Amino acid sequence: MNPTDLKKGTLFTLDGEPYQSIEYRQKVMGRGSSVVTVRGRSLKDGRIIEKTFRGSEDLGYADIAKQNAQYLYADDSTLYFMNEDNYEQIELSREMVGDYASYLKEGSRVIVQFFEGQPITVELPKNVWLQVEYTEPAVKGDTSSSVQKDAKLETGLVIKVPIFIKTGDVISVDTETGAYRERQK
Repeated sequence: MNPTDLKKGTLFTLDGEPYQSIEYRQKVMGRGSSVVTVRGRSLKDGRIIEKTFRGSEDLGYADIAKQNAQYLYADDSTLYFMNEDNYEQIELSREMVGDYASYLKEGSRVIVQFFEGQPITVELPKNVWLQVEYTEPAVKGDTSSSVQKDAKLETGLVIKVPIFIKTGDVISVDTETGAYRERQK
């Protein structure tokens, strides 16, 4: 794989370790050469790297296997999932799952990614539906459409929501940005 093939979300290997590209910048130099700067997240331990490549360097393809799974529960250091095909239990550390844990509730369906037979992280759906556990009530007369307030969701995640959202509402949250999308009707 050429560094110029990388885009946001592309999986690649560097020094035998799998990474997912988070940011990608390409600068084209004179006479057709280019320099590519990539920020990548390690799929094994979650650490972030920033690396600059010449356009002619070679990267490895990350051979990632995927399995559908259901989130079961978590303890202090581990999250537990169940393979939906054979009902085997899959364990991932909190470090491996990272911020994705704040979008998971019991029964959530995810895709567990495996590298060389070992589970390394989860892939979430684009949006998840979560219930608002607490938010301040709207102030009468405050009808500006751009007013936002904090809302604590059932998983503990705190996001900004429009003023009309109430405690108990079920809302859709974008798992890439953590932004409010819509209220369930």
